[in-house]
Amino acid sequence: MAARLIKIRSVRSAPQPGMPYGPGPAEALAEGLRICREAGFFVKNYDNYVGTADVNEKERMLDILVHLDVVDAGAGWETDPFSAVVRDGMLIGRGALDDKGSAAAVILALRALRETGAPLRYNARLLMGTDEESGFSDLRYYYAREPYAPHTFSPDALFPVVNTEKGRFLVSGRMCWKEPLPEPGILSLSGGIGENVVPPEAEAVVRGYDAKTVREACARAQEESGVPFSVSEEDGAVRIIARGKNAHASTPELGNNAVTALLSALCLLLPAKGEAQEALHALNTLFPHGDHAGAACGIAQSDETSGALTQALTMLRLEEDGLSFSADLRVPLCATEENCGNLLRARLKDAGFSVRGEMQKAHHVPAEDPFVKTLLSCYERCTGEKGCCQTLGGNTYVHGIPGGVAFGCRMPGFEGNLHAAGERASIRDLLTASKIFARAIWEICA
Repeated sequence: MAARLIKIRSVRSAPQPGMPYGPGPAEALAEGLRICREAGFFVKNYDNYVGTADVNEKERMLDILVHLDVVDAGAGWETDPFSAVVRDGMLIGRGALDDKGSAAAVILALRALRETGAPLRYNARLLMGTDEESGFSDLRYYYAREPYAPHTFSPDALFPVVNTEKGRFLVSGRMCWKEPLPEPGILSLSGGIGENVVPPEAEAVVRGYDAKTVREACARAQEESGVPFSVSEEDGAVRIIARGKNAHASTPELGNNAVTALLSALCLLLPAKGEAQEALHALNTLFPHGDHAGAACGIAQSDETSGALTQALTMLRLEEDGLSFSADLRVPLCATEENCGNLLRARLKDAGFSVRGEMQKAHHVPAEDPFVKTLLSCYERCTGEKGCCQTLGGNTYVHGIPGGVAFGCRMPGFEGNLHAAGERASIRDLLTASKIFARAIWEICA
């Protein structure tokens, strides 16, 4: 099942008639519904935003939320990211863990309960979304038409239970100008593959500088950042490429940001002369390479329950008439508009950027909640390990849903390379997760 879904490049693209997120996510949803229909579930397509599969036609007690869209592959893969390779007990491919493998584990659990004739008194509904990676507009569409279930979990994180999710502050900014780009100076700059991905690659073209001078600046930036650079001459200009390491934006410390590394190299090379290059220096000051905590912006903070704020500059584009960027911040429970949102907006506006973005608050369900205790008990009975509640930097589909928590599908200590090259899932862990899900569904719906 997972392989059938992984083979579809379900990356969001421009909308088409009947396909709000483009053909890739729509194709993945059609395949997901086909799999569920083959398993004997009652399926429904909500206009290619969300698809549902009900295990029976009784009163709904549980929603299980998965997503079939993925971030793009990015660079650095040793295998075809959309071919579902099995190697050394691992399922390798984009979406193997986030979230197509998890969807398959849930389907297998529901199918096992159905085929064994488990006498469920209530219905469990699987929701398959197609816009999780780009803002959850699919779920907003669905829940505008359907009520919440009494209980909700999403297997899009890790076991045992994630009962706290940091808030998200996705900031975008732009600075426009009318004057031409300076000469000598920068011609172009681009980097980033998604708003919630630490960028693995970035490149710029400069003119009026010899390759030796450019290489010296890049060598210094490489020494400081650990990001390798390549420099080449072409058509009277010099192209610079920075190759970092991508990671999920909620864990920027697991990647190495090519955009901020390239910014640091450019600021070593280019003077803050003219609006374009002044803008680069301003961004480099506010988002210096390696500052994952927001210290340079004056917003670093943490609390005991949800941990520390994290930030990543994820997208950057320089054009003839302006510079645009996106930054992805994950904020703890203690973050407010006063001590975080307004401060960052003010710093960016002072630097000359127009700013967009609203801060989403953190999500928390008490560990004493009976639903949480039930899920922890199911994890413990199936694994023999002690269950506990955890905090997640990323946002899952349950963020903002009353009582919703993330439950699986990654086991403690397993590194699945989320949003990075070589994304993988342990097949053994997926099967164990399926057993845990089956027990949880039984406990809640029987």
